[in-house]
Amino acid sequence: MASPPGKKGEGGGDGGGGKAEWLIYAFVARGTAVLAEYTEFTGNFPALAAQCLQRLPASGDGGSGGGAPARFSYACDGHTFNFLLHRGYAYCVVAKESVPKNVSVAFLERLKDDFMKRYGGGKADTALAKSLNKEYGPVIKQHMQYVLDHSEEIEKTLKVQAQVSEVKNIMLENIEKTLGRGEKLSELQDKTSDLQSQAQEFKKKGVKIRRKTWLQNMKIKLVVLGILLLLVIIVWVSVCQGFDCTKH
Repeated sequence: MASPPGKKGEGGGDGGGGKAEWLIYAFVARGTAVLAEYTEFTGNFPALAAQCLQRLPASGDGGSGGGAPARFSYACDGHTFNFLLHRGYAYCVVAKESVPKNVSVAFLERLKDDFMKRYGGGKADTALAKSLNKEYGPVIKQHMQYVLDHSEEIEKTLKVQAQVSEVKNIMLENIEKTLGRGEKLSELQDKTSDLQSQAQEFKKKGVKIRRKTWLQNMKIKLVVLGILLLLVIIVWVSVCQGFDCTKH
């Protein structure tokens, strides 16, 4: 259970400090070793945050290969324990549950970028637990104060970024659909070409059939005409008793 925060040197309790009590405690850790931390409050937040750190997946950021940062959040007694994991380092901030999520996200991103810029690939890779407290603890305080002072601006910026990201995703989706339709149109064109070829082939066969039918009809007509001529000749010869009827 998280104890109510109180300013160091003061009694516990909420105190109604407004934004000044939004961010309670923060640290940077390599693995499970906390290298630097900062808080202006008393309470058991460091112990609880350390317990949460132990529960985080060892490869939550995809290992040390520079994958995309992973985010985790735990809620306890009106507070959130927010973590960002990246390249083997864990960045944590404990905030009041009422604090806008974007504020915690912005703080962790700012802390990560600054820490990597100062120590990435340097002494932080071999530093002992709490050994960076003296030099980096005050820097954590500065980042806390900056985020609190610019919380509204950060909120607006992150909303715009989210909208831009949404528009980008919609555009990519539309492009994929267009490409999909392009493939279907290509298939339709192929089918149309096949149908045209089949139609031309059918037309050729039709012409051949019509010619063949015409020839058969002509043969029948010629045979009938021949039979009729033969009958006429037979009748002529029978009546005239020969081919010359003038004798009679």
